[in-house]
Amino acid sequence: MKPKLSAYVSDSVAQRLELAAKRPGTNKSAIIDAALDRFLNPDRDASGDAALIRRLDRMSRQLDRTDRDLSIMAETIALFVRYYLTITPPLPSPDQDAARALGRERFEMFVAQVGKRVASGGRLVADVMEQVSTSNPDLFMRHLEEGAPLGASPRADDKSRSQDATGEQPGPSPAGREEVGYV
Repeated sequence: MKPKLSAYVSDSVAQRLELAAKRPGTNKSAIIDAALDRFLNPDRDASGDAALIRRLDRMSRQLDRTDRDLSIMAETIALFVRYYLTITPPLPSPDQDAARALGRERFEMFVAQVGKRVASGGRLVADVMEQVSTSNPDLFMRHLEEGAPLGASPRADDKSRSQDATGEQPGPSPAGREEVGYV
């Protein structure tokens, strides 16, 4: 014979208990007994908790990789835009209409290529990252270990890295714009 208990529960819990007890093969006593046993048992469903922890760890690693990839892409785009803007001279007025038309045509080709890669499941960024990590596996880790943002010089105080062949610090370009090379 099982001992009888009386307990007060909130209206919302009572309503959910009523709904759960309507399922075939269950009743209120069995549901409450299982819930209390699980709550009071110190070794409660450790396998379920372990599976949840493994899944959360995997998701955390995936988010870390995604965060790293996004940082690398943002730095790559920023470097490209900076480089493009520093080397592109302004066009004379008569040539601007032709340049805009060519730009629209090139952009349409670019969008078509992106569409083809996305449709085929290709990932250019992943391919490039794989090539970079294979040829220089610690390239991105140096910056992360030193706490510098991606794209920053590993040691900002190391002036020797930014000197040109004459030993002088590079100044602005003749047009007053900073010159940027590919990294």
